[in-house]
Amino acid sequence: MGQQNIGTRKDASAVRRFTRHIMQDMRALDFMLAENMFESDIQRIGAEQELFLIDKQFQPSSLAEEVLALSDNGRLVNELTRFNLEINLDPLELTGNCFSVMQKSLDDLISYTRGLSDQVGAQIVLAGILPSIHAWDLRLDNMSPKARYFTLNDTIMGLKGGKAQYHIRGVDELFFQHDNIMVEGCNTSFQIHFQVTPDTFAHYYNIAQLLSGPVLAVSANSPILFGKRLWRETRIALFQQAVDTRSSNLYLREMSPRVHFGSDWVNETVSEIFQEDIARFRVIMTTDYEDPFEVLERGEVPKLRALQLHNGTVYRWNRACYGISGDKPHLRIENRYLPSGPSTVDEIANAVLWTGLMQGMALKHRDIRPLLDFDDAKSNFIGAARRGLASEMDWVDGHRWGSGELIVDQLIDVARKGLHARKVDEEDIERYLGIIDGRVKNQLTGAQWQLSSLASMKRRGNNSRSERLDSLVESMVSLQKTGLPGHKWPLATVQPKALNTIHGTRVEHFMSTDLFTVQEDELVDFVAVLMSWRHIRHVLVEDDDHRLVGLVTHRTILKALTELSHSGNDQDISVGEIMVPNPISVSPETATIEAIRLMRENNIGALPVVLNNHLVGILTETDFNLLAARLFENNNESAL
Repeated sequence: MGQQNIGTRKDASAVRRFTRHIMQDMRALDFMLAENMFESDIQRIGAEQELFLIDKQFQPSSLAEEVLALSDNGRLVNELTRFNLEINLDPLELTGNCFSVMQKSLDDLISYTRGLSDQVGAQIVLAGILPSIHAWDLRLDNMSPKARYFTLNDTIMGLKGGKAQYHIRGVDELFFQHDNIMVEGCNTSFQIHFQVTPDTFAHYYNIAQLLSGPVLAVSANSPILFGKRLWRETRIALFQQAVDTRSSNLYLREMSPRVHFGSDWVNETVSEIFQEDIARFRVIMTTDYEDPFEVLERGEVPKLRALQLHNGTVYRWNRACYGISGDKPHLRIENRYLPSGPSTVDEIANAVLWTGLMQGMALKHRDIRPLLDFDDAKSNFIGAARRGLASEMDWVDGHRWGSGELIVDQLIDVARKGLHARKVDEEDIERYLGIIDGRVKNQLTGAQWQLSSLASMKRRGNNSRSERLDSLVESMVSLQKTGLPGHKWPLATVQPKALNTIHGTRVEHFMSTDLFTVQEDELVDFVAVLMSWRHIRHVLVEDDDHRLVGLVTHRTILKALTELSHSGNDQDISVGEIMVPNPISVSPETATIEAIRLMRENNIGALPVVLNNHLVGILTETDFNLLAARLFENNNESAL
């Protein structure tokens, strides 16, 4: 996605010309493969680190452009959103102390980026999904100011034909709609590149597919989105749905989403992958192109721009990549499913496990295709995303394993042998594979640490969901600076300074979303009982489509029941007869200060929260009283 001069698919003639150039690039690729022009005497690894920028309140900070303006390092670049950045690490030969060198380089660049961020009042955090992110952060105002991103957004949303639908079910269930592709910005990853030769590509790519399940299971770090506990690696479901352009009306057709695992094993060459993706997925963007055969005639290596752009709009979790090293083309397999975090040493440990297994499985099996059905490998991957180390795997030995047992009893040893074959330093092997072993034996992936931390904070009581999520992020920021792997982190606790001001906060940070509502034709006596049972003083009234129609207060109920008692009338009274119709409401993105002003000026004790005409929450004077008490306590503690 680094190419400029991006066009859209609206110009049909340009799309036809561009398609012709994709096919020409494919012919050039096949020619170079047949002529053995690819680099084959060295094996390299590389990586890309994506991260979040956050502010002092642990919310997304849209200051990426300001950070980049201070940078003189070309390896630090922007991403889709203004609160994401990406660090590109230099490729290294797969041998010796390459992994400790990679971590040193990563830590230095993280420290460099942290210093730049501090200058503009931001912080950085590594997380597969930022627990404190809100839907309001995913607006187009926060898209990076690059034409290609806006083009991608317009094209994808145009193909969707309306708002994108998201539905993910875990411990909790998340169902929402969104009108742009900024939801992709919820996800950050640590992507690993593994260079292969053309002759070995198919074998290594199939192994990469096979390994996706167990490696993802032990690396999961994305269990929370919008406060909901979903999949252990929610990124997998979220990213697929973010760019899924399929119609729900075509359920009888076998159609693949643009984010996908694949449809079968590769048999011979890398061309099979490119051919399938060109055949299955429409051209959605165009760019400048060159005639690759004219470039070859000049004795140069073609960039295959058309093919690369199309390949960049199809998001396989294991992606085939074409590149150029010096004066030779090369092939890589890009592992895209590993999340960012919980720490840099965890990320390198994930890279060591995956790379070692790529080598070890290639040595152990000449061909894995007869040993496991492709659909079982795909099922392993989805199961790992859903349940992490609690998932089970069908494996090439014909057995069904628990993920943790498979990794500890089988795969770590295979990875070790693969790393030995590449003459990787023993110290690096033991250090990083030891982290994987410890993670499994403690049953504490980054995802489990987040979930256990939230549960522990909730058990302590007297804290809001917003406080717990902010405290979780604050703990991540602090613990990532220690250099400890995630399985050695103490559980997060509610931090006093996670809630030290309401300035810069919005209603969605404090509103209650677990609502008890009634409809206007229901019995008033039931509302009174509901208030008593749930210890609440305000009950919202909604219609069948969850649109706000009224509000019933504790005072209103008392008055109505008192009048009934005095009149001796035992007639049933409906909610609609006593409710406050069309009460003052706010949206989730309303500034907290503005919500307080509305309540004071109108002398009301509750504000319903409405999004797209639908009731999503409530903010009450009780919420603000608790908030004020905590702020007072925190300020006193600071003064002491």
